[in-house]
Amino acid sequence: MNARDRILGRLRAAAPHGADTHDLEHRIDAHFDARRDEESPHVLAQRMQAALEAVRAQAWCARADEWPALLAQRIVDAGVRRILVDSASAEGRALRAALPPTVEPLAFDRPLEDWKGELFGTVDAGFTVARSGIAATGTLVLAPDTDCPRTVSLVPPLHIALVHAHTLHADLHQALHAERWQDGMPTNLVLATGPSRTSDIQQTLAFGAHGPRWTWVVIVTGEPA
Repeated sequence: MNARDRILGRLRAAAPHGADTHDLEHRIDAHFDARRDEESPHVLAQRMQAALEAVRAQAWCARADEWPALLAQRIVDAGVRRILVDSASAEGRALRAALPPTVEPLAFDRPLEDWKGELFGTVDAGFTVARSGIAATGTLVLAPDTDCPRTVSLVPPLHIALVHAHTLHADLHQALHAERWQDGMPTNLVLATGPSRTSDIQQTLAFGAHGPRWTWVVIVTGEPA
């Protein structure tokens, strides 16, 4: 018996006799279903944008055929000179093609130990593609992999994320069921809401202490290709 089985065994033993967990799950589902309206990707995109702006992130909607050029121009205007962006995803390749020569795209293709100083000292931004998003809270669901590890969204001072409107969920409960997290999850699934912030020191709100100081989110509208 492993640690998981022992923990679950203790929880089951502590539950009231005859408790019906399936009935509880149905009641939870009914609660969220009653609170949720059928919403189009357009409406969810608007809610996602508003929720992100409420947590001091910059967010905007753009069509699939226009976002690379618009984002590239914003990157230039912000003074970004080096950006982590993979070439394995279609979105990464599209952004790389739109960047001018003044901005250097970098791939995360070396062990962290080999270029930690360069990464922490000279890279201005990291670009990621979210697996999905949660509109109610402006949360990005990230599934890091070898081409785009967690470091890309954590270390650079600016995290730039792209999320497709058709992947947005109304709330966490809907995301859990729609993506069937109970059937298997990636090794590292990250829920990120806005830039890093803390108030541990003298109860003063500070940004960037444990992650990116700024967060941009591009919400790509329109039907998936």
